[in-house]
Amino acid sequence: MRFLRDNGLTIVLLAFTLCAIAAMVLTGWLVLNEELAQHGSRPLPLFRYAASGHFLSALFENWESEFLQMSAYVMLTAFLFQRGSAESNDPDETSRQNEAKPNDCDNSDAPLPVKIGGLARILYSYSLGIALALLFVASFVLHLTYSTQAANAEASLHSEAAVSMFAHLGSAEFWFESFQNWQSEFLSTAVIVVLSIFLRFKGSPESKPVAAPHAQTGS
Repeated sequence: MRFLRDNGLTIVLLAFTLCAIAAMVLTGWLVLNEELAQHGSRPLPLFRYAASGHFLSALFENWESEFLQMSAYVMLTAFLFQRGSAESNDPDETSRQNEAKPNDCDNSDAPLPVKIGGLARILYSYSLGIALALLFVASFVLHLTYSTQAANAEASLHSEAAVSMFAHLGSAEFWFESFQNWQSEFLSTAVIVVLSIFLRFKGSPESKPVAAPHAQTGS
């Protein structure tokens, strides 16, 4: 089908995401119930675990780091360069994305904000970075919310006092959860930026042509 061909990348990635989330729910449920059993508590049903802080904190903790990585990547690549990388604009040339055309607003296929112009066009010009940054902020808040819930559930098992969300925000535990993912996202982005200088993957838009010289920047 044409639809499957035209949208295959998104469909496969979303299918992988759902499978990984399902596996995460199942394995996290087993881990938590094992911990509850060690404390003499009743096991948690699977459907309740899927709505628990233990699961949702881990889920949004990872989403937070991914959206941070992508928003930083989109924004930084607009201003910074890595000569020879397929992931970078050429520092000696004007990016095609920055080339303004006088008849853009007259193009019937142009997005509506482009036709409107003014502030709408300016915001649309940076909308990808803005959207990813907002997704990062939303994921950060949800991570904080459910991380607090998970920390209080853990405290209850040890007969300790619950903490507020604000107090948890200032805890080393919360920031350890965040930084352990943030560092890996920045590192993995730096690795692909550098490896795309010297290595190739035929057919991928993230790779330079196989015969392209290492010094060529951009894909």
